[in-house]
Amino acid sequence: MLKGRKSLPPLDYLLAFQVTGKTGSFTSASKELNISESSISRKVKLLEQHYGVQLFNRGHRSISITPEGFELLSSVSQAIDILREASSRLLEKESSGSITLAATNSVASLWIMPRLNNFQAVNPNLNIAIVSSDDDAECMAESNDLVILRGNGDWPNFQSELLFGETVFPVCSPDFLANNPDVTSKKYIKNMDLIDVASSHLEWMNWTTWLKNHNLNNPRSSRRTIVNTYPLAVQAAVDGLGVALGWQHLVDRYLESGRLLCPLGDKHVKTSDGYYLLVPKNAKSSKERDVVRNWLLQISRESEKTFSNIKIKRPYLKSVS
Repeated sequence: MLKGRKSLPPLDYLLAFQVTGKTGSFTSASKELNISESSISRKVKLLEQHYGVQLFNRGHRSISITPEGFELLSSVSQAIDILREASSRLLEKESSGSITLAATNSVASLWIMPRLNNFQAVNPNLNIAIVSSDDDAECMAESNDLVILRGNGDWPNFQSELLFGETVFPVCSPDFLANNPDVTSKKYIKNMDLIDVASSHLEWMNWTTWLKNHNLNNPRSSRRTIVNTYPLAVQAAVDGLGVALGWQHLVDRYLESGRLLCPLGDKHVKTSDGYYLLVPKNAKSSKERDVVRNWLLQISRESEKTFSNIKIKRPYLKSVS
């Protein structure tokens, strides 16, 4: 019997007692807990039997709590409040949702991150975890809900939607243009200080392939800056280290702010590839994933309009060659 008294009583006994003590009657407790008055009275009686003490004095039409009951009520109320708070936090976490979005370093750094604050302002209860990597296998890991990769749209086991195509053009800083006015001529640009990205993705465009598309020889610049990620190449161009290749959608905000400009105007290379949003074919339906997907499609359309407006607004985008 002593061993049984040391054990915790059923939680519903304690809850019936706590609400009865708080409201001062079995009737009020039954209304709050939405169970019968007799059930409330029975649970309290069983709790009294468990502890071997009387918790309420019962009158003809009223009850009053005993000293033992008052002592227990304080502890039980605190414990139930802690349980309620923990339950609320857990439910809030579950309802908020979380989506893992994987993307190349360039897309994550230059396209997603500058816009993420606006998304979170509109969707405060939806958390996005960003995985940034130029390793396609890492991006396509099972733990990722959405993936953005460059390619032709064909990935086994994934459904793909085109976010934006691939249009590439030279970019440099205003200071670099001022110090190197010949950069506005296509035939001279190959002799300028060029910024290139050393990548294991041999299919990604570089200065050699861009110039080849314009029937120009390989770059013979006196100085080249080589970096291992595209965001570093963009920063190098902003800092005036030379001419980098700019990808539409990825450098738009730099063009809009004037930190970068297009010295050859609208001379560009448009490939048959693009940047695609991937969803695993076996993925379960998810409202949170749909929200992020729709947001990505929306900002893709918006950045397309932004680039068109930049071309109209900025006369220096006209080539002088």
